[in-house]
Amino acid sequence: FGGVVPSSSSAPCSSSMVLRSNLPRSQILQLLPALLPAATWRPLPAIAVGGVSSGDQGQIAGDKAFQPGLAGKDYGKSEMSYDDFTKRPSGMAFKEAKPGNGKSPVAGDRVVVDWSGYTIGYFGRPFETKKLVELDGKDKAYLRFELGKGAVLPALEEAVAGMSEGGVWQVVVPYRPGLSYPDDDKDHERVGPVPSTFSGQRALNFVLYNKDLIDKTLLFNVKVIRVDRPGENGWKKG
Repeated sequence: FGGVVPSSSSAPCSSSMVLRSNLPRSQILQLLPALLPAATWRPLPAIAVGGVSSGDQGQIAGDKAFQPGLAGKDYGKSEMSYDDFTKRPSGMAFKEAKPGNGKSPVAGDRVVVDWSGYTIGYFGRPFETKKLVELDGKDKAYLRFELGKGAVLPALEEAVAGMSEGGVWQVVVPYRPGLSYPDDDKDHERVGPVPSTFSGQRALNFVLYNKDLIDKTLLFNVKVIRVDRPGENGWKKG
């Protein structure tokens, strides 16, 4: 694919072709939003990956990726970042695809979001999309949670705290303690979001709890639908 989203005059391609390919993950990250109608809203802006490095466009080596099997070692795979994303000190990286124009949440507010998720570090496989849910015969529901209560990934709480109603962010979550899904909650009942389908949960858990040294980096597309202050829309804090 040459690292760019194919135009209408290009040879046809599909999301399944991308997911089965051995493309570098920066190219998968760039192609998925344009090829997957399963995104939780339409249109989802494609990520423009800038800069060029040998064999993997737009990626920059960073800190060592967290791999429990290499704990205490001074070698291993580097975390990869993307030069058009902003990286926070926590390790979470984000790109604002669409600015919001409504309320911004604070701790104690209920946040209503639409989301999709991909194992961007491992072939870009979707674990939550509208299409996956439809194939399971369901309607995709919004995710609702109290900000600051620890009900979702710390990286997503950090991201949503910086958003406002109507805003759309793409969030890259490296596998780090205190940032991604915890190891002791494999059903994701304590810390979400939980994939809506069995196939989505299986795809996510295959990556998160695989003992091989695979990249467990995740990509989330997040849109803030509504922010409820205590007392609004029946919301009671805590």
